[in-house]
Amino acid sequence: MDDQRSETTIPTNLRLLLVLEEVARMGVPVTPTVVNAQLGLPKPTIHRLFATLEDEGFLQRDVDGRAFSPGKRLRGMATGVLSSLRIRAARLAVLRKLSAEVRETCNIALPDRDSMIYLERVETEWPLRIQLPIGTSVPFYCTASGKMYLSTLPETHLQRYANSVELEARSANTIVAADALVAEVDRVRAQGYAVDREEFMDGMIALAVPILDEHGRLVSTLSFHAPTQRFTPTRALEFLPALHQAAKELSSLLQE
Repeated sequence: MDDQRSETTIPTNLRLLLVLEEVARMGVPVTPTVVNAQLGLPKPTIHRLFATLEDEGFLQRDVDGRAFSPGKRLRGMATGVLSSLRIRAARLAVLRKLSAEVRETCNIALPDRDSMIYLERVETEWPLRIQLPIGTSVPFYCTASGKMYLSTLPETHLQRYANSVELEARSANTIVAADALVAEVDRVRAQGYAVDREEFMDGMIALAVPILDEHGRLVSTLSFHAPTQRFTPTRALEFLPALHQAAKELSSLLQE
């Protein structure tokens, strides 16, 4: 796109929003040059826009120092949109139906910078339950929802994460070797679901599937967790079709 034409056809007050839209649409850390291939703004302008968004916390630099990903303020906006009352009522209806079928606590979690954050949950009626309230942050590497998210990363980003994160042993089953984590996430990618086999907490298993946007990208995860007194990973998989159906219904809510 011609620089002069872009200067006149893209209103000044829309440029920051269009940059954020492109970053969100691409779904991976991107450079100003990649974004500008779509917008066609002058080079100094696109770099100035990225600098402003970084300074204000809407974007943050990736570990390579060149690419950018959504910052805390942009992630907060996304969470707020997904928590709107109209969407939340329909979302809770889907979760309640699933929880009634599985008879365990069901959760929706969003990926944040280095963890998954619980956005929504419906509790089981069993007196024995695991307390992970809305707003709780849990690591990527040792949870079903986190491993599900990691499986959507490009291989180079996954390798970089596995080699840089502190793989703290949360239980006897936590994966604490980078190569073993990459192999596990590769399996998750191939099968389309993730299982927590007492990796985050002794005595708890979990099963997670992705909630996708209209472009087939992970927006959040749907999961249930249960104590090992009631569930094994093998039994959890009996409810995989129900999770996939609920995730499909939740995905459709994002596209209405």
